[in-house]
Amino acid sequence: MNREEQLLQLSNCDQWDFIVIGGGASGLGAAVDAASRGFKTVLFEGVDFAKGTSSRSTKLVHGGVRYLAQGDIGLVREALKERGVLAQNAGHLFQNQEFVIPTYSHRQKWFYGIGLKVYDWLSLGWSLGRSRLMGRSQVSKLLPNIRKDGLNGGVLYRDGQFDDARLALNLAQTAIEAGGTVINYMKVIDFLKDDDRKICGVRVQDMESGAQHEVRSRVVINATGVFSNKILKMDDRKANEIRVVPSQGIHLVVDASFLGADQALMIPKTTDGRVLFAIPWHGRTLLGTTDTLIKKPSYEPEARKEEIDFILENAGQYLEKAPQRSDVLSVFAGLRPLVAPKKDKENTKEISRGHKILTSPSGLITILGGKWTTYRSMGRELIDKALHIHDLRREPSNSRQIGIHGNPNGRELPLDPRLRVYGQDAFSIQEMEKAEPESAQRLHPYYPYTKAQLIWAVNREMARTVEDFLARRIRLLFLDAEAAIQAAPLVSQIMAQQLNKEQDWVEQQLRDFTKLAKGYQLEH
Repeated sequence: MNREEQLLQLSNCDQWDFIVIGGGASGLGAAVDAASRGFKTVLFEGVDFAKGTSSRSTKLVHGGVRYLAQGDIGLVREALKERGVLAQNAGHLFQNQEFVIPTYSHRQKWFYGIGLKVYDWLSLGWSLGRSRLMGRSQVSKLLPNIRKDGLNGGVLYRDGQFDDARLALNLAQTAIEAGGTVINYMKVIDFLKDDDRKICGVRVQDMESGAQHEVRSRVVINATGVFSNKILKMDDRKANEIRVVPSQGIHLVVDASFLGADQALMIPKTTDGRVLFAIPWHGRTLLGTTDTLIKKPSYEPEARKEEIDFILENAGQYLEKAPQRSDVLSVFAGLRPLVAPKKDKENTKEISRGHKILTSPSGLITILGGKWTTYRSMGRELIDKALHIHDLRREPSNSRQIGIHGNPNGRELPLDPRLRVYGQDAFSIQEMEKAEPESAQRLHPYYPYTKAQLIWAVNREMARTVEDFLARRIRLLFLDAEAAIQAAPLVSQIMAQQLNKEQDWVEQQLRDFTKLAKGYQLEH
């Protein structure tokens, strides 16, 4: 996965079958599906893979207990099946995670207990383990920091957990291995159209060199998530209908001691009627999320004070040692690309998390909505629809059987969580660290990440900036913003050596990254 090699692939093809715009969950899922069917496929991402929504999730691969309560049985059933498929195809990233719902009345206990039995039943042959009722002492033992006053027990169930940015990266690698071409920092700036005003390609700009390319294709797919309205407007300047409603969700990262357990906590009903999670993640505790209507999407949405207060207040009602603003190591916000409903666009928590596929008069195919868990089935459906609309050969999808890059395939992976997320690539990094002891040097004294991981990210994972590495190749920015700022000088120097950049590049990277990372810190 080398950017220069991918640019060469781009120049060597005069006509593509598929152009996919967007390197998030839905775009990468579509690219893997199309390339694995044998179609000439190229994906363009305007910044870095999963820079937007797809690196900012709650890190859950789940059917959605809340969607079950809303009666969206179809979405839950599909998501539970896809959860099982991902567990098989990306075993290095998927974790079978236990969740505990604490209850403070017998009615709560039986209500959630019965609901989760339905959840079990809907998983059919893809179950991760049965839910069960627990007594007060069992819940207290599993969650030592849970509020004991009034606690009468709880319900334990299982769901999936993953690392979203790492999965996005592995999907890009999988698309390349299937014969596709995938390039980051390539921004689509216009469409190419024939005499009938049908789209026949795109004009893209290389954001590193400034060079522009005209790229022709039989099909163009818009998988840009919360930016879909903008791409639709690029296609039809008169289009004014809002197709996507951005809903902001934020997460706070605090020390592991605030959960104090390997189990995750699910708070079934917050003050605004949502659910709230406290999840162990990369040695920290992840708290989230919120649901706030946003008018204008951006790549770096900012957490609002009321959202931060909401999470701290609701978490504090269930945790004896309650987190304060001063305990927050990092805060990050993401925007969900919700399909705009016909009527009430304001009440985002009631809008379905399902997806929708649009076909424009120009032939542009757009995917709206969806969630990480169903990325594969969305990609399959999207390519099936495109083949039908554009009358291309009907090659069947085989994405259900494709092992995602890094999948261990039965091979025992290192127990070290630092390396486990690399899957089979972990062995190459281990060999580098053994052969070159200097490469095993830590990038920060309090975190295990090494120079070898940085060198690997630049040469094998298309990391182009300090942010790419510290935010998405490893997750340090999301885990501890101050530590990421402290690591940035060393990271920028090593990257400059690997990318043959001058000192002015290093200084600009440090300025850009420090400014960005400050937005992940809270003022106390």
